[in-house]
Amino acid sequence: MGERPRIAIIDSNTLSSLGLKGILQNVMPIVQVEIFHSFADLEENSPDVFFHYFVATSIVLQNRSFFVERKNKTIVLTASTEPVSQMSGFNSLCINVPEKELVRSLLQLEQYAHAHGRNLPPMPRALEMKILSDREIEVLALIVQGYINKEIADRLNIGLTTVITHRKNIMDKLGMRSVSALTIYAVMHGYVDINKI
Repeated sequence: MGERPRIAIIDSNTLSSLGLKGILQNVMPIVQVEIFHSFADLEENSPDVFFHYFVATSIVLQNRSFFVERKNKTIVLTASTEPVSQMSGFNSLCINVPEKELVRSLLQLEQYAHAHGRNLPPMPRALEMKILSDREIEVLALIVQGYINKEIADRLNIGLTTVITHRKNIMDKLGMRSVSALTIYAVMHGYVDINKI
């Protein structure tokens, strides 16, 4: 397999950059995410090798011509969901939202902006393989839709301890601990519709 696609985050806010990096690596496990604290930083590191730029609004405004030329690769990080404050012609991502919403926005960008991954690198074989049993997939789909163990047990007509066992097996098999990570996995594999999360 070739080199992993690289994604750049250009934002002077370290905490926000680190958080976004963690979520991006969950959404697209095959990418390599690099953080730059300024546009100058990015410029020194051959900016055109990057597959996407996630950029703070202020940095896009100061270096507009660079990003306008790379509009299809640029995702502007905004602090507001108001369309007025978003930059026309660019894909935007509001970062002042709960993690669940941010993950959903990223998945929507990934699904819609790229016509089902048209511009995205292919998933490695290991990630494409079906790892979970059909029953585990059913449990996973209900977990990511926000059902609690007792509700899952009732819906699938199984015991509570069985649900807890399935839940543990799912997390062990996938090596994922958070519901956000499970949500990403479920949507990327088509086990749950993005509009249900």
